[in-house]
Amino acid sequence: MRFETIATDETTDARTGKLYTAHGVLKTPAFIVSASHATVRACLPEEVAATGVQIVAANAYHLLLRPGHRTIAALGGIHRFMNWRRPILTDSGGFQVFSLGAQRTISERSVIFRSHIDGRQYELTPELSVEIQNALGSDIAMAFDECCPYPCDRDYAERSMELTLRWAARSKAAHRNSHQALFGIVQGSVLHDLRERSAEGTVEIGFDGYALGGLSVGEPRDELHSVLAHTVPLLPQRQPRYVMGVGLPGDILDSLPYGIDLFDCVVPTKNARHGSLFTSTGTVRIKNARYKDDAGPIDAHCDCDTCNRYSRAYLRYLFTTREALALRLATIHNLRHYVRLMERARAAIADGSLMRLRREVAASNGGP
Repeated sequence: MRFETIATDETTDARTGKLYTAHGVLKTPAFIVSASHATVRACLPEEVAATGVQIVAANAYHLLLRPGHRTIAALGGIHRFMNWRRPILTDSGGFQVFSLGAQRTISERSVIFRSHIDGRQYELTPELSVEIQNALGSDIAMAFDECCPYPCDRDYAERSMELTLRWAARSKAAHRNSHQALFGIVQGSVLHDLRERSAEGTVEIGFDGYALGGLSVGEPRDELHSVLAHTVPLLPQRQPRYVMGVGLPGDILDSLPYGIDLFDCVVPTKNARHGSLFTSTGTVRIKNARYKDDAGPIDAHCDCDTCNRYSRAYLRYLFTTREALALRLATIHNLRHYVRLMERARAAIADGSLMRLRREVAASNGGP
Protein backbone atom coordinates (compact mmCIF):
# COMPACT_ATOMS: atom_id res chain seq x y z
CA MET A 1 0.00 0.00 0.00
CA ARG A 2 1.15 3.51 -0.76
CA PHE A 3 -0.38 6.91 0.06
CA GLU A 4 0.31 10.23 -1.59
CA THR A 5 -1.06 13.70 -0.94
CA ILE A 6 -2.42 15.46 -4.04
CA ALA A 7 -3.74 18.81 -2.76
CA THR A 8 -4.03 20.65 0.55
CA ASP A 9 -6.42 23.28 1.81
CA GLU A 10 -4.84 26.70 2.30
CA THR A 11 -6.46 27.48 5.64
CA THR A 12 -6.82 24.05 7.29
CA ASP A 13 -5.05 20.68 7.38
CA ALA A 14 -7.59 19.14 4.98
CA ARG A 15 -6.04 17.24 2.09
CA THR A 16 -6.84 15.11 -0.92
CA GLY A 17 -4.79 12.12 -1.88
CA LYS A 18 -4.50 8.71 -3.47
CA LEU A 19 -4.33 5.45 -1.54
CA TYR A 20 -2.89 2.63 -3.65
CA THR A 21 -4.08 -0.88 -2.73
CA ALA A 22 -3.90 -4.33 -4.29
CA HIS A 23 -7.41 -3.89 -5.72
CA GLY A 24 -7.33 -0.32 -6.91
CA VAL A 25 -6.59 3.27 -6.06
CA LEU A 26 -8.78 5.21 -3.64
CA LYS A 27 -9.28 8.92 -4.07
CA THR A 28 -9.27 10.45 -0.61
CA PRO A 29 -11.00 11.68 1.45
CA ALA A 30 -13.11 8.55 1.00
CA PHE A 31 -16.13 7.05 2.73
CA ILE A 32 -16.02 3.33 3.49
CA VAL A 33 -19.41 1.65 3.09
CA SER A 34 -20.47 -0.98 5.61
CA ALA A 35 -20.54 -4.56 4.31
CA SER A 36 -20.05 -6.28 7.66
CA HIS A 37 -21.45 -9.64 6.57
CA ALA A 38 -19.67 -9.54 3.17
CA THR A 39 -22.60 -7.74 1.60
CA VAL A 40 -24.01 -4.24 1.38
CA ARG A 41 -27.50 -5.10 2.49
CA ALA A 42 -30.29 -5.03 -0.10
CA CYS A 43 -28.01 -4.33 -3.09
CA LEU A 44 -26.05 -6.23 -5.69
CA PRO A 45 -22.31 -5.50 -5.71
CA GLU A 46 -22.73 -4.17 -9.26
CA GLU A 47 -25.34 -1.68 -8.04
CA VAL A 48 -23.07 -0.52 -5.23
CA ALA A 49 -20.19 -0.05 -7.67
CA ALA A 50 -22.45 1.86 -10.05
CA THR A 51 -23.08 4.50 -7.36
CA GLY A 52 -19.33 5.22 -7.33
CA VAL A 53 -18.50 3.56 -3.99
CA GLN A 54 -14.74 2.97 -3.89
CA ILE A 55 -14.33 0.70 -0.86
CA VAL A 56 -16.42 -1.40 1.52
CA ALA A 57 -15.75 -2.76 5.01
CA ALA A 58 -16.34 -6.36 6.06
CA ASN A 59 -16.00 -7.57 9.64
CA ALA A 60 -13.78 -10.26 11.14
CA TYR A 61 -16.18 -10.91 14.04
CA HIS A 62 -19.22 -11.60 11.88
CA LEU A 63 -17.31 -13.66 9.30
CA LEU A 64 -15.69 -15.76 12.05
CA LEU A 65 -19.15 -16.75 13.28
CA ARG A 66 -20.39 -17.61 9.80
CA PRO A 67 -19.42 -18.88 7.33
CA GLY A 68 -15.91 -18.91 8.86
CA HIS A 69 -12.73 -17.35 7.53
CA ARG A 70 -11.30 -20.69 6.40
CA THR A 71 -14.37 -21.31 4.27
CA ILE A 72 -14.00 -17.90 2.61
CA ALA A 73 -10.27 -18.45 2.07
CA ALA A 74 -10.94 -21.83 0.45
CA LEU A 75 -13.44 -20.17 -1.88
CA GLY A 76 -10.84 -17.71 -3.14
CA GLY A 77 -10.90 -14.94 -0.54
CA ILE A 78 -13.29 -12.15 0.39
CA HIS A 79 -13.21 -10.34 -2.98
CA ARG A 80 -14.25 -13.41 -4.95
CA PHE A 81 -16.65 -14.59 -2.24
CA MET A 82 -18.72 -11.40 -2.33
CA ASN A 83 -17.96 -10.49 -5.97
CA TRP A 84 -16.47 -7.11 -5.09
CA ARG A 85 -13.45 -6.24 -7.22
CA ARG A 86 -12.56 -2.96 -5.55
CA PRO A 87 -10.72 -2.43 -2.24
CA ILE A 88 -12.03 -3.99 0.97
CA LEU A 89 -11.16 -3.07 4.56
CA THR A 90 -11.81 -5.56 7.33
CA ASP A 91 -12.50 -4.45 10.88
CA SER A 92 -10.82 -6.49 13.60
CA GLY A 93 -14.02 -7.19 15.54
CA GLY A 94 -13.03 -4.97 18.46
CA PHE A 95 -16.09 -2.73 18.20
CA GLN A 96 -18.45 -5.69 17.82
CA VAL A 97 -16.99 -7.24 20.97
CA PHE A 98 -17.47 -3.89 22.71
CA SER A 99 -21.14 -3.87 21.67
CA LEU A 100 -21.71 -7.22 23.42
CA GLY A 101 -21.45 -5.40 26.75
CA ALA A 102 -21.67 -7.73 29.74
CA GLN A 103 -21.74 -10.78 27.48
CA ARG A 104 -17.96 -10.80 27.08
CA THR A 105 -14.93 -11.23 29.36
CA ILE A 106 -11.77 -9.26 28.60
CA SER A 107 -8.34 -10.42 29.76
CA GLU A 108 -4.75 -9.71 28.81
CA ARG A 109 -4.82 -12.70 26.49
CA SER A 110 -8.15 -12.28 24.73
CA VAL A 111 -11.86 -11.62 24.74
CA ILE A 112 -14.18 -14.54 25.49
CA PHE A 113 -17.76 -14.17 24.33
CA ARG A 114 -20.81 -16.11 23.26
CA SER A 115 -22.17 -15.89 19.76
CA HIS A 116 -25.29 -13.77 19.37
CA ILE A 117 -26.42 -16.38 16.82
CA ASP A 118 -26.31 -19.70 18.68
CA GLY A 119 -24.72 -19.04 22.08
CA ARG A 120 -21.51 -20.88 21.24
CA GLN A 121 -18.45 -19.66 23.16
CA TYR A 122 -15.54 -18.12 21.27
CA GLU A 123 -12.15 -16.74 22.26
CA LEU A 124 -10.82 -13.91 20.10
CA THR A 125 -7.17 -12.95 20.51
CA PRO A 126 -5.22 -10.30 18.58
CA GLU A 127 -3.47 -13.14 16.78
CA LEU A 128 -6.73 -14.80 15.72
CA SER A 129 -8.25 -11.49 14.62
CA VAL A 130 -5.27 -10.88 12.34
CA GLU A 131 -5.28 -14.50 11.16
CA ILE A 132 -8.92 -14.11 10.13
CA GLN A 133 -8.18 -10.91 8.21
CA ASN A 134 -5.09 -12.42 6.57
CA ALA A 135 -7.19 -15.38 5.42
CA LEU A 136 -9.97 -13.16 4.11
CA GLY A 137 -7.45 -11.30 1.97
CA SER A 138 -8.76 -7.77 2.48
CA ASP A 139 -6.69 -4.83 1.27
CA ILE A 140 -6.61 -3.18 4.70
CA ALA A 141 -6.73 -5.01 8.02
CA MET A 142 -7.15 -3.45 11.44
CA ALA A 143 -5.26 -4.21 14.64
CA PHE A 144 -7.36 -5.72 17.43
CA ASP A 145 -8.35 -3.12 20.02
CA GLU A 146 -10.65 -2.51 22.95
CA CYS A 147 -13.21 0.25 22.52
CA CYS A 148 -14.13 2.26 25.64
CA PRO A 149 -17.73 3.26 26.29
CA TYR A 150 -18.67 6.90 26.85
CA PRO A 151 -18.61 8.05 29.55
CA CYS A 152 -16.06 5.95 31.41
CA ASP A 153 -13.79 6.70 34.34
CA ARG A 154 -10.16 7.58 33.83
CA ASP A 155 -8.76 4.39 35.38
CA TYR A 156 -10.74 2.21 33.00
CA ALA A 157 -9.84 4.36 29.98
CA GLU A 158 -6.14 4.20 30.88
CA ARG A 159 -6.10 0.43 31.41
CA SER A 160 -8.01 -0.08 28.17
CA MET A 161 -5.66 2.18 26.21
CA GLU A 162 -2.60 0.36 27.52
CA LEU A 163 -4.15 -3.01 26.72
CA THR A 164 -4.89 -1.81 23.18
CA LEU A 165 -1.23 -0.84 22.77
CA ARG A 166 -0.10 -4.31 23.83
CA TRP A 167 -2.66 -5.90 21.54
CA ALA A 168 -1.44 -3.64 18.71
CA ALA A 169 2.09 -4.97 19.08
CA ARG A 170 0.77 -8.54 19.05
CA SER A 171 -1.39 -7.77 16.01
CA LYS A 172 1.60 -6.50 14.05
CA ALA A 173 3.72 -9.50 15.05
CA ALA A 174 0.96 -11.84 13.84
CA HIS A 175 0.45 -10.14 10.48
CA ARG A 176 1.51 -12.42 7.60
CA ASN A 177 -0.21 -11.16 4.44
CA SER A 178 2.30 -9.10 2.44
CA HIS A 179 -0.43 -7.91 0.03
CA GLN A 180 -2.45 -6.41 2.88
CA ALA A 181 -1.90 -3.17 4.81
CA LEU A 182 -2.32 -3.16 8.59
CA PHE A 183 -3.64 -0.11 10.43
CA GLY A 184 -3.14 0.64 14.11
CA ILE A 185 -5.92 2.13 16.24
CA VAL A 186 -5.50 4.99 18.70
CA GLN A 187 -7.69 4.82 21.81
CA GLY A 188 -7.94 6.77 25.09
CA SER A 189 -11.57 7.92 25.33
CA VAL A 190 -11.84 11.74 25.28
CA LEU A 191 -8.81 12.28 27.55
CA HIS A 192 -6.08 14.17 25.74
CA ASP A 193 -3.10 12.79 27.63
CA LEU A 194 -4.28 9.20 27.06
CA ARG A 195 -4.85 9.87 23.37
CA GLU A 196 -1.37 11.35 23.18
CA ARG A 197 0.24 8.32 24.83
CA SER A 198 -1.76 5.99 22.61
CA ALA A 199 -0.83 7.85 19.43
CA GLU A 200 2.84 7.94 20.30
CA GLY A 201 2.87 4.26 21.27
CA THR A 202 0.99 3.16 18.17
CA VAL A 203 3.28 5.16 15.87
CA GLU A 204 6.31 3.68 17.64
CA ILE A 205 5.05 0.15 16.87
CA GLY A 206 4.68 1.23 13.25
CA PHE A 207 1.72 0.63 10.94
CA ASP A 208 0.74 1.32 7.34
CA GLY A 209 -1.99 3.73 8.47
CA TYR A 210 -3.58 5.01 11.66
CA ALA A 211 -7.17 5.07 12.86
CA LEU A 212 -8.86 6.88 15.72
CA GLY A 213 -11.22 4.47 17.46
CA GLY A 214 -13.55 4.89 20.41
CA LEU A 215 -15.37 7.86 18.89
CA SER A 216 -19.04 8.16 17.89
CA VAL A 217 -19.96 6.13 20.97
CA GLY A 218 -22.12 8.83 22.54
CA GLU A 219 -19.69 11.67 23.19
CA PRO A 220 -20.79 15.26 22.41
CA ARG A 221 -19.63 16.71 19.11
CA ASP A 222 -17.34 19.19 20.83
CA GLU A 223 -15.54 16.28 22.51
CA LEU A 224 -15.12 14.57 19.14
CA HIS A 225 -13.55 17.68 17.61
CA SER A 226 -11.38 18.25 20.67
CA VAL A 227 -9.96 14.73 20.36
CA LEU A 228 -9.33 15.17 16.63
CA ALA A 229 -7.65 18.55 17.10
CA HIS A 230 -5.31 17.17 19.75
CA THR A 231 -4.56 13.73 18.30
CA VAL A 232 -4.36 13.97 14.51
CA PRO A 233 -1.22 16.19 14.52
CA LEU A 234 0.55 13.37 16.38
CA LEU A 235 0.05 10.95 13.47
CA PRO A 236 2.43 10.71 10.50
CA GLN A 237 1.50 13.03 7.65
CA ARG A 238 2.70 10.63 4.98
CA GLN A 239 0.30 7.88 5.97
CA PRO A 240 -3.50 7.68 5.81
CA ARG A 241 -5.63 8.72 8.79
CA TYR A 242 -8.97 7.11 9.47
CA VAL A 243 -11.73 8.12 11.90
CA MET A 244 -13.84 5.08 12.69
CA GLY A 245 -17.62 5.38 13.05
CA VAL A 246 -17.99 9.02 11.98
CA GLY A 247 -20.65 9.09 9.30
CA LEU A 248 -23.17 11.93 9.33
CA PRO A 249 -22.50 14.31 6.41
CA GLY A 250 -21.97 17.31 8.67
CA ASP A 251 -19.62 15.40 10.96
CA ILE A 252 -17.57 14.20 8.00
CA LEU A 253 -17.12 17.71 6.63
CA ASP A 254 -16.36 19.06 10.10
CA SER A 255 -13.62 16.41 10.51
CA LEU A 256 -11.87 17.08 7.21
CA PRO A 257 -10.05 20.24 8.36
CA TYR A 258 -8.06 18.10 10.82
CA GLY A 259 -6.54 16.10 7.95
CA ILE A 260 -8.69 12.96 7.98
CA ASP A 261 -8.57 10.73 4.89
CA LEU A 262 -11.02 7.89 5.60
CA PHE A 263 -14.42 7.59 7.28
CA ASP A 264 -16.87 4.77 7.83
CA CYS A 265 -20.32 4.33 9.33
CA VAL A 266 -23.53 2.31 8.93
CA VAL A 267 -25.55 5.55 8.69
CA PRO A 268 -26.24 5.75 4.92
CA THR A 269 -27.28 2.09 4.56
CA LYS A 270 -29.05 1.67 7.91
CA ASN A 271 -30.96 4.93 7.53
CA ALA A 272 -31.98 3.92 4.01
CA ARG A 273 -33.50 0.68 5.27
CA HIS A 274 -35.56 2.69 7.75
CA GLY A 275 -36.78 5.13 5.09
CA SER A 276 -34.54 8.06 6.06
CA LEU A 277 -33.06 9.52 2.90
CA PHE A 278 -30.37 12.18 2.58
CA THR A 279 -31.00 14.99 0.09
CA SER A 280 -29.58 18.36 -0.90
CA THR A 281 -32.37 20.08 1.07
CA GLY A 282 -32.33 17.90 4.19
CA THR A 283 -33.55 14.49 5.26
CA VAL A 284 -36.64 12.99 3.62
CA ARG A 285 -38.53 10.52 5.77
CA ILE A 286 -40.21 8.75 2.93
CA LYS A 287 -42.84 6.91 4.98
CA ASN A 288 -44.50 10.22 5.80
CA ALA A 289 -48.02 10.57 4.37
CA ARG A 290 -47.09 13.87 2.72
CA TYR A 291 -45.32 11.89 -0.03
CA LYS A 292 -48.31 9.71 -0.94
CA ASP A 293 -49.04 11.64 -4.16
CA ASP A 294 -45.59 13.20 -4.72
CA ALA A 295 -44.50 12.54 -8.31
CA GLY A 296 -41.06 14.10 -7.85
CA PRO A 297 -37.76 12.29 -7.25
CA ILE A 298 -36.26 11.90 -3.80
CA ASP A 299 -33.79 14.67 -4.69
CA ALA A 300 -34.08 16.76 -7.85
CA HIS A 301 -30.30 17.33 -7.76
CA CYS A 302 -29.38 13.65 -7.49
CA ASP A 303 -28.31 11.57 -10.51
CA CYS A 304 -28.77 8.11 -8.98
CA ASP A 305 -30.89 5.45 -10.70
CA THR A 306 -33.57 5.73 -8.02
CA CYS A 307 -34.03 9.46 -8.53
CA ASN A 308 -33.85 9.14 -12.30
CA ARG A 309 -36.55 6.45 -12.51
CA TYR A 310 -38.85 6.49 -9.48
CA SER A 311 -41.03 8.94 -7.58
CA ARG A 312 -41.31 9.68 -3.91
CA ALA A 313 -44.88 8.35 -4.08
CA TYR A 314 -43.70 5.02 -5.45
CA LEU A 315 -40.92 4.67 -2.88
CA ARG A 316 -43.36 5.49 -0.07
CA TYR A 317 -45.75 2.86 -1.44
CA LEU A 318 -42.96 0.26 -1.41
CA PHE A 319 -42.09 1.04 2.21
CA THR A 320 -45.69 1.03 3.44
CA THR A 321 -46.33 -2.32 1.74
CA ARG A 322 -42.99 -3.68 3.00
CA GLU A 323 -41.70 -4.56 -0.42
CA ALA A 324 -38.02 -5.57 -0.51
CA LEU A 325 -37.46 -3.25 -3.47
CA ALA A 326 -37.90 -0.29 -1.11
CA LEU A 327 -34.68 -1.13 0.72
CA ARG A 328 -32.79 -1.56 -2.53
CA LEU A 329 -33.86 1.74 -4.10
CA ALA A 330 -33.37 3.69 -0.88
CA THR A 331 -29.89 2.27 -0.32
CA ILE A 332 -28.82 3.08 -3.88
CA HIS A 333 -29.88 6.69 -3.33
CA ASN A 334 -28.15 7.15 0.02
CA LEU A 335 -24.95 5.58 -1.29
CA ARG A 336 -24.89 7.90 -4.28
CA HIS A 337 -25.56 10.86 -1.98
CA TYR A 338 -22.45 9.98 0.06
CA VAL A 339 -20.34 9.43 -3.04
CA ARG A 340 -21.36 12.87 -4.32
CA LEU A 341 -20.64 14.39 -0.92
CA MET A 342 -17.08 13.04 -0.96
CA GLU A 343 -16.59 14.12 -4.59
CA ARG A 344 -17.63 17.65 -3.67
CA ALA A 345 -15.41 17.58 -0.59
CA ARG A 346 -12.36 16.61 -2.62
CA ALA A 347 -13.07 19.33 -5.15
CA ALA A 348 -13.63 21.90 -2.38
CA ILE A 349 -10.32 21.06 -0.71
CA ALA A 350 -8.53 21.40 -4.02
CA ASP A 351 -10.04 24.80 -4.89
CA GLY A 352 -10.10 26.29 -1.39
CA SER A 353 -13.88 26.25 -0.90
CA LEU A 354 -14.16 23.64 1.88
CA MET A 355 -15.45 26.10 4.47
CA ARG A 356 -18.16 27.27 2.07
CA LEU A 357 -19.21 23.67 1.46
CA ARG A 358 -19.43 23.07 5.20
CA ARG A 359 -21.73 26.08 5.58
CA GLU A 360 -23.92 24.89 2.71
CA VAL A 361 -24.30 21.45 4.23
CA ALA A 362 -25.11 22.88 7.64
CA ALA A 363 -27.75 25.16 6.10
CA SER A 364 -29.37 22.24 4.27
CA ASN A 365 -29.57 20.12 7.44
CA GLY A 366 -27.12 17.50 6.26
CA GLY A 367 -27.47 17.59 2.48
CA PRO A 368 -24.48 17.90 0.13
